[in-house]
Amino acid sequence: MNPRLPAEWEAQDGVLLAWPHSGTDWAYMLDDVRPVFVEIIRQITRFERVLLAAADVDGAGGFLTLAGVDLSRVTLCEMPINDTWARDFGPITVMYNNQPVLLDFVFNGWGLKFAANHDNLITARLKEQGALSPNLKKIGLIMEGGSIESDGLGTILTTTACLLSPNRNPQLDKSEIEQAMASLLGTRRVLWLNHGWLAGDDTDSHIDTLARICPDNTIVYQSCDNPLDEHYQELRLMEAELKAFKAPDGGSYRLIALPWPKARFDDQAHRLPATYANFLVINGAVLAPTYGDQENDQKALDCIEQAFPGREVISINCLPLLEQHGSLHCVTMQLPAGVLP
Repeated sequence: MNPRLPAEWEAQDGVLLAWPHSGTDWAYMLDDVRPVFVEIIRQITRFERVLLAAADVDGAGGFLTLAGVDLSRVTLCEMPINDTWARDFGPITVMYNNQPVLLDFVFNGWGLKFAANHDNLITARLKEQGALSPNLKKIGLIMEGGSIESDGLGTILTTTACLLSPNRNPQLDKSEIEQAMASLLGTRRVLWLNHGWLAGDDTDSHIDTLARICPDNTIVYQSCDNPLDEHYQELRLMEAELKAFKAPDGGSYRLIALPWPKARFDDQAHRLPATYANFLVINGAVLAPTYGDQENDQKALDCIEQAFPGREVISINCLPLLEQHGSLHCVTMQLPAGVLP
């Protein structure tokens, strides 16, 4: 019996997030970032449920209530959390004969960059609290949800910079990592990107910041059309790799290039990893990050709408999320149908 890693656009029960608090890196800007989380949660609850891990559920619930969020659509679970990047510490759900099984990979703070002692336990604690229904398997490998893209049919899109990072699974070479993905995720083939990066990114080039698999053999990717930009050459090389990939049917992928967002910097003049590729697909909609960029935000929304016809494309201003080097997809993890009780 082989597992199957669903595509993100398949039916979902809900989405997992973690609430920012004063013990996280958001402490200095809680007033700026909490409204972003509220808006993400508000929009998700229009279509499906939210599972929210919080260090203080009363505080989080009170904040959401004051903001008018329907708490009947939110399950709050209290536990310690280091940070709020649910994409990377949340469960990766695979299907066995259409029944979900939760894979709880090791999360080591993106290759030992940040503390993750609490976040590495969040999936297990959610299961212990009865917030997750399926069987849970502890996996002794390091893998983050943001590092892999699935078409639901056995194709995985990823980057060598992340999956071959020496601070993740140094005991495994490329072929052994492919074998592990075949066994655990049902992967039939892996499309490896050797190029593509974003300044300010802490993840070693997570694929969800660069290129996303979409329905009907489509890939939406972050492009850069400014030859003077430091990203230009690498993203052009990534684009060439994408053009060379073959879809499962043997044809080329339909490629949709996202516009290059205006450069954003923190107060110390460090560049922040703005990307339009970090969108979240949910039931009937796509939540898309925008950055207050009048020239490019709408162009990006139009590109995403091309990739997901029939779904409502909802923009969410994620400029505050960039301050901690992530965006919308990074703070969410979809929970496929059958995962929530």
